Amino acid sequence: MNWSAKIVHHKNEQRIAVYFEKNLQLIERIKEFEDTRWSQSLKAWHIPDTEENRIRFRIPSLSVSLPSDEGIEGIEKFKQWLRSKRYSENTIGTYSEALKSFLVFYREKPIATITNEDIIVYNNEYILKHNLTASYQNQVVNAIKLFFRTVLETKINIEQIHRPKNAKSLPNVLSKEEVFRIIDFTPNLKHKTLLALIYSSGLRISEALNIKAQDIDSDRMLIHIKNAKGKKDRYTLLSNKVLVLLREYYSIYKPKEYLFEGQYGGQYSSRSAQIVLQKAALKVGITKRISLHTLRHSFATHLLESGTDLRYIQDLLGHSSPKTTMIYTHVSSTSLKKIVNPFDM
Repeated sequence: MNWSAKIVHHKNEQRIAVYFEKNLQLIERIKEFEDTRWSQSLKAWHIPDTEENRIRFRIPSLSVSLPSDEGIEGIEKFKQWLRSKRYSENTIGTYSEALKSFLVFYREKPIATITNEDIIVYNNEYILKHNLTASYQNQVVNAIKLFFRTVLETKINIEQIHRPKNAKSLPNVLSKEEVFRIIDFTPNLKHKTLLALIYSSGLRISEALNIKAQDIDSDRMLIHIKNAKGKKDRYTLLSNKVLVLLREYYSIYKPKEYLFEGQYGGQYSSRSAQIVLQKAALKVGITKRISLHTLRHSFATHLLESGTDLRYIQDLLGHSSPKTTMIYTHVSSTSLKKIVNPFDM
């Protein structure tokens, strides 16, 4: 699908206009960006002009787009180092672009002379000045920390590089009834099976799409999740009802390699799966912002509400730290329901 993007001045604002042929999937995708708008005069969707959006749509950086020759060489060596550590290509691309932004900012300064104070200046004069998000700043910090581990001569003290304060946001969670309505109102068997599997096993979408038939252990009622986030394997639950769905689905679709495949073979698209969920949610009247990850959040929350120990939930989700799993104690309604509202006394 052909698309193009360019900087435009629209209603006294500098924006990024994105042009493409009318396509439902692309429209749904562009709507996921923050502050997306349609312009009748431009005949295009347009989004905020930020560094992150420029990177996504391959528009030159807000500042000079290339670092010094030393910086370019450093980025290439950094990529090789990341590959030797078996980082994914997506992560390598993300970290390389984040590091490039930093080295462009200091393109006149030799890398060996960059200090911790320079990182603070960069955060204030570039990240904050351009209203870039805390998550993007965190990506830059990750990239800088990893990069300076590979630099022999440096004035940087890696342990003293501080991160932005994390926003204390809680995940959106669906009730059991909402989850079942979404699955029930998904008529396509493949789509229904995929959504049911993600929820019932607490999977990330990448994990669900990587599953192969041999990973389903129906004797032990477990699913073997291989090479998941952090290069870790784990087992998670297999639902009896989902096993019935899987068998029916498999007998009809007969996938060759992956359990869920596209129309012409190969791994099923995560974007297509997201659209399936959004359509089903709208059909049953759920208007809050949700994603496939919401099904995973809901799985963990419902387990907690039914009395499952947090340690088991941590293992099922594949969390490295119990702190990550603890967030579900804040969205569980079980304890809150035991409190008598003073207005009702």
